[in-house]
Amino acid sequence: MVKKSDLYKKEYCNAIANKSIHSFAKILLLSVIATVFSSTINSNTTYAQQSPPPVKPVPTLPPPLPGVSFWGNQIILNGRTLSGTWFQRRTTTNSFSTHLSDGALKQLIGVDLLNTPHPAKQPIQWFSSTAKPIVLTSLLASGYRYLDITNFVKTSRWQIQVSGNTLVISTGITKVTNIRQSKQLTTEQIEVDLDRSTPWQVSQGSAVKKTPVKLDDPDSLSPKLTTPANREWIITLDGIADPVLIQRYTPPPSPAPTPLPILKQLPIPTSVPEPPDPLITSVEQVNNQTIIRLSVPFGSAPQISTSPNPNRLTINIRPDALVQRDITWAQGLRWRSQYVGVGQERFPVVWLEINPRTVGLKLKPIVANLGTLVGSAPLIATAQRYLAVAAINGGYFNRNNRYPLGAIRENNQWLSGPILNRGAIAWNDSGQFYFGRLTLEETLITANNQRLPVLFLNSGYVQNGISRYTPTWGTTYIPITDNEIILVVQKNQIINQLPGGMANQIVIPIPADGYLITLRGNAATTASLLPPGSLIRIESKIPADFNRYPNIIGAGPLLLQNRQIVLDAKGEKFSDAFIAEKAIRSAICTTATGNLAIAAVHNRPGGAGPTLAEHAQLMQQMGCVNALNLDGGSSTSLYLGGQLLDRSPSTAARVHNGIGIFLQPRR
Repeated sequence: MVKKSDLYKKEYCNAIANKSIHSFAKILLLSVIATVFSSTINSNTTYAQQSPPPVKPVPTLPPPLPGVSFWGNQIILNGRTLSGTWFQRRTTTNSFSTHLSDGALKQLIGVDLLNTPHPAKQPIQWFSSTAKPIVLTSLLASGYRYLDITNFVKTSRWQIQVSGNTLVISTGITKVTNIRQSKQLTTEQIEVDLDRSTPWQVSQGSAVKKTPVKLDDPDSLSPKLTTPANREWIITLDGIADPVLIQRYTPPPSPAPTPLPILKQLPIPTSVPEPPDPLITSVEQVNNQTIIRLSVPFGSAPQISTSPNPNRLTINIRPDALVQRDITWAQGLRWRSQYVGVGQERFPVVWLEINPRTVGLKLKPIVANLGTLVGSAPLIATAQRYLAVAAINGGYFNRNNRYPLGAIRENNQWLSGPILNRGAIAWNDSGQFYFGRLTLEETLITANNQRLPVLFLNSGYVQNGISRYTPTWGTTYIPITDNEIILVVQKNQIINQLPGGMANQIVIPIPADGYLITLRGNAATTASLLPPGSLIRIESKIPADFNRYPNIIGAGPLLLQNRQIVLDAKGEKFSDAFIAEKAIRSAICTTATGNLAIAAVHNRPGGAGPTLAEHAQLMQQMGCVNALNLDGGSSTSLYLGGQLLDRSPSTAARVHNGIGIFLQPRR
């Protein structure tokens, strides 16, 4: 009979051998990829003529509703394959009604969703009158809000057909007849004249690189630039531009190097005032699309609207570009956006107000990868995989190894333990919440009743001491630090003791009916107290106020308790740089009415985001009673029904976890 310890040693040795084989294969594969990538770069020399990058395959969705005839998650819009959910169902007149998610209608077509207190009716504006808006009926299903576009399609004279899980839309050929620019005191305006209404999209690009003025002297230092960087924004219209417009906005050739001063002894300036970039950097024609590239100063953004008679797209570049919204998106879920003032400053805030007592509504922690706590993904992808109607990014994580750095508990099961007594939110399915600072006390108790503190549970935060990793972490564990000692525990018995070696070098299986204990630093001296064969048990304790709630997400710092600012970032062990930083931020809070709000706060007009102190004051101004700061910066993401409400998806970082809102509509 094979002993468990011998079997585990065999698995351990196999893991080391497999690691070597995988390392060699990885090097060989990377070499091949590098060669292919190099040849690909060298062959693509005309960027403007390239087709848009192909859309990644989207997992096939189940039918959103009983009785639908066709459904899918891809749209071919005038020849381009895009992601978007839709369905068709047979009507009483034996024809088909077409339903498109409101996020797809807004992002792919450019339809503006207007304010409404009625979740079943959505007024829209698209090259049409705002005084008498078109009203579409809406339907909530499988995490999306679908709008009936059947009559809208007829009025717009589109052609629609179904091909498998793809909805093929042809809107006809549009001509871009003119592009005009004008400048006001604080805004710049671009007007694009069209011969008919047409779909349009906007996307936020990267920072525009500045090229220093070159001096015709190889020994001189490059002068410093005094003009701040801009950001690229890209407006894409389904239409063909007049060749005169393409020529008008074709960038001029690069200027020749600035000649040296005639007198060599004259000093070369250390800084060169750069003329500002033109707002329109180029107008390109790619297939049947007109692409307008803008260079927009940081702190400003395009605010885009459409109008009829004549059909026109108007782009206003403003420091306060946020559009105020108040849309009752579903029963118990309200989408809002507006500027909120703190002292002399104003901040753009986008938030969802949720009634947690709504029938069928639940909150759950969501993580990037199923079956493991290791990994990250765009929040939009994680929310869609869970079929959440809404979500916000959650707690912190290590961006290098993508390990969690804070509390995650679902249905009374710890996915990851808290760290550093940081702020957390707890809740149940009855619409009750608790905000506070959270510590988990775990103790390893030996057979002779020696008590050893376990510092962290399923955490990427490491210090000298004992940590524990359960199957919730994943099927395997890779040592995070050098020279760890790993204890393999099954059914409360230590069955093996393994050297971890150098960090990130070996893979150790986690028993499905047990866990691993890691001894780091000075804790390695306790290994003699924990030999293979000995029995141990784990005792866990958290504050009673938290223990009443099955679900927890930790982040921090805590901002408000009982309407009072309780910000203590230093006490929650955040760094001085983090405390002083002005940044884009996320938050979750409860209001005096018992509702929940999840909010994204972005940069003030012409400046940076709020400090933590300003963030706490903002939550007060919004009527929050209790509030918690969540992970922020590029992690800040607010999701609703297939779209990010607060930013372009291309600018949102991958995140480890979040809080999902689930709503089962009443039939």
